[in-house]
Amino acid sequence: MILLPRQHASPTEKRGKTPSLPQAPRPPFAPRGRAGSSAAGAELRGRSRWGRSCGGAAAAGPQSGAGAGEAGVMAARQLLLLRRGYSSAGAAEYLHRSIVPTMHYQKSLPRLPVPKLEDTIKRYLNAQKPLLNDDQFRKTEELAHQFEKGIGRELHEQLVAQDKQNKHTSYITGPWFDMYLKSRDPVVLNFNAFMSFNPDPKSEYNDQLIRATNMTVSAVRFMKTFRAGYLEPEVFHLNPEKSDTEIFKKIIRFVPSSLSWFGAYMVNAYPLDMSQYFRLFNSTRLPKLNRDELFTDEKAKHLLVMRKGNFYVFDVINRDGNMVKPSEIQAHLKYILSDNSPAPDFPLGYLTSENRDTWALLRKNLLDSGNEEALHKVDTALFCLSLDDFPIKDFVHLSHTMLHGDGANRWYDKSFNLIIAKDGTAGINFEHSWGDGVAVLRFQNEVFKDSTKVPAVSPQSQPASVDSSRAVQKLDFKLNDAVKAGITKAKQKFDASVESLSIDMIQFHEGGKELLKQKKVSPDAVVQLAFQMAFLRQYNQTVATYESCSTAAFKHGRTETIRPASIHTKKCSEAFVRELSKHSTEELQKLIVECSKYHGRLTKEAAMGQGFDRHLFGLRYLAQSKGIALPDFYQDQAYARLNYNIISTSTLVSPAVQLGGFGPVVPDGYGVGYQVHDDWIGCNVSSYPTRNGKEFLQCIHKSLESIFSVLKGKKVGS
Repeated sequence: MILLPRQHASPTEKRGKTPSLPQAPRPPFAPRGRAGSSAAGAELRGRSRWGRSCGGAAAAGPQSGAGAGEAGVMAARQLLLLRRGYSSAGAAEYLHRSIVPTMHYQKSLPRLPVPKLEDTIKRYLNAQKPLLNDDQFRKTEELAHQFEKGIGRELHEQLVAQDKQNKHTSYITGPWFDMYLKSRDPVVLNFNAFMSFNPDPKSEYNDQLIRATNMTVSAVRFMKTFRAGYLEPEVFHLNPEKSDTEIFKKIIRFVPSSLSWFGAYMVNAYPLDMSQYFRLFNSTRLPKLNRDELFTDEKAKHLLVMRKGNFYVFDVINRDGNMVKPSEIQAHLKYILSDNSPAPDFPLGYLTSENRDTWALLRKNLLDSGNEEALHKVDTALFCLSLDDFPIKDFVHLSHTMLHGDGANRWYDKSFNLIIAKDGTAGINFEHSWGDGVAVLRFQNEVFKDSTKVPAVSPQSQPASVDSSRAVQKLDFKLNDAVKAGITKAKQKFDASVESLSIDMIQFHEGGKELLKQKKVSPDAVVQLAFQMAFLRQYNQTVATYESCSTAAFKHGRTETIRPASIHTKKCSEAFVRELSKHSTEELQKLIVECSKYHGRLTKEAAMGQGFDRHLFGLRYLAQSKGIALPDFYQDQAYARLNYNIISTSTLVSPAVQLGGFGPVVPDGYGVGYQVHDDWIGCNVSSYPTRNGKEFLQCIHKSLESIFSVLKGKKVGS
């Protein structure tokens, strides 16, 4: 994904329920864009990643019984806090205190443009060219031009008029929410994505209890920092020497919010939409017949913890609105980890992996059976902390654990599950309807930085002497026979689905971002070219490919699609795979450069809201909402094929993130997560039995070898 520096949010929705709207091709783990971000910025696929060096971290004061080692850590923390000008008491509640309010730029963000219809049709046809033969293309071209001159023009004018009447949001917001919330597919594998944390650099801090405590404390700090308006705004800095400075921040904070974006723009800084951030906490996707709802209750003060499929809750915020002491959180988590309760015979978590209508009916049954209070505790919890009772074996096991787990120890409907394995390996599985990954990545970067640089507890820390048996409530659910049968069936479906999923990965160590930049080609373009080349090598064809790009630079932007399969990548791939002997190294270099330039143009257009996918989706949604017969343009088989994304890709690079991934978005597709580092490239691929992911990765590796050889001026294979 290409993310612009972090991502945007879900506006129109208020803190209780959600807005409404249609159904479209489902994107992977959306984001893409490039960027720098509030402080430094590291990001998610959006395309580049920006490693956020935002703000410092504060931590709670030393706990009773701490050893000398901990005392040193605490002293360093106090010094850090004092240097930042905070009192240690107040600072312990917050990651940092930005002098520019968190939402300072939100009001003046530019609006997402509705592209010109003629530009959209032209871009659409360019994306179709590599996928169709001449006869097919002529038919599609004719339908596209008829649409452009006829019903498409009428719909476009209506969309523009409607957009002008809704200046508080973007034209894609409502339809995009509906696309997610109306889908009846299970969220697991189909929508939820994962990002795993890097290990704590200090190995002794990777103990499950220590890491769970530190990450929970840092997560609560993030929440409090955001809600207090102290979280550094998300900004993409093109010239950080001018804009990412204390002087600029001191000036811009006095510029009215209605004008602040323009002030940032003057120094080549681009604030990003942060309207999705409030959904990070106390939020859940509630299953409803036909269309789910997003629910948020910011008054709740408790954390949900799952272990062995059991549910526990305890407060992490006290009556005064302050964070519970880290030593008490540690004591409560230790109590839960020591609980010998067996796994339930009918783990309720499986129901969140069901078809949404099936789950909606079973949830109603649960509510009618006296489980309203317990479910409300689950729905309103800050987030779900999932403590697994096994260590992680390798990266493949890590991916399976974070992407789906065992089904019993997750609540997939929560905005996110923070998962911590027995060996302290940590990751996040997040529900996708409320946001596109940017807010999650910012959260992950901040939590990693805070929990590792200024940990709240250390291996020498002693849990507080509190009665956790009173503070921690284990939730009990009354299950009738219908619900038990539903759980059994959900488990059977879940097990069958995850058993059919394969995840494989490679690391390419013959070069990375540094060498590609030296050769003046886009790292992302080269990796996307390798995917095209690999699929051609494996299946002898070019297919619809999806790369998500964040449009967070606009108010309530969501994502746009980059279409990496082009006439340029097809020509280049065929030269490498089918006609290698006919081309000199110089000719092959030129073909790679052409691909890079074109991909760069597509990326820029998408980030600026000038792609074609969201526009066409919005027009189709408008027609459906007005009861207009579906135009022939949308009934074209070529349109359906283009939106059947066999290769769905997303990239992710951040100091906090070890790995990211998602399931294939179609049954015979590949879900491709990749990372372009300075001197190596990592790639993991998910697939179902109809595809051979391991072979595809071998083809990717071979393609990268060939591309790098050519860029180094060598003959392929030499």
